[in-house]
Amino acid sequence: MPELRHIKLPDHDGPLWVFGYGSLMWDPGFHHDGRHAATVHGLHRRLCVSSIRYRGTPERPGLVLGLDYGGSCRGYVYQVPHRDKHEVAAYLEDREMVNGVYRPVFVRARLADGRRLAALTFRVRRDHPQYAPPMCPRTLAERIVASSGLNGPNRDYVLNTLRELESMGCRDENLGRIARYLAAAADAA
Repeated sequence: MPELRHIKLPDHDGPLWVFGYGSLMWDPGFHHDGRHAATVHGLHRRLCVSSIRYRGTPERPGLVLGLDYGGSCRGYVYQVPHRDKHEVAAYLEDREMVNGVYRPVFVRARLADGRRLAALTFRVRRDHPQYAPPMCPRTLAERIVASSGLNGPNRDYVLNTLRELESMGCRDENLGRIARYLAAAADAA
């Protein structure tokens, strides 16, 4: 069984539920038995993490999503079978906890059928140096269009997330506004 340094899993024989709100929506990278649209209250999706590895560099940091306090967030919950939960948690710890900008937490997710369940997710740490304060959409877009990292252009990350949200019938006005600025920047180039 892999050692977990940051994630404390519940001690039960049931599945592990994982809430994805950004790249986990379109690139989970782990085995699961299904996914369901879900809403989490008390947290909202925001481009608030300076990415210096996956979608940017220390010289040109990109921006990726974090769950910040307030509002609500739609995303997917993934059902991870009990037999795989330690392996998946170790994978998520390696993927999400590289720089410690996130805090692994269990949140109450509400599914469309009304069920509520505890799901593992990653909330941004406002006290971390990579936490990015709010910026206007144009400033966000300018930073995003200029950034690329190990996983490719920052622009692709934002547009992939927006497409996935739209495919589930979720309108994210903030990401939509930023995408319009990204399109304008691409047209100007």
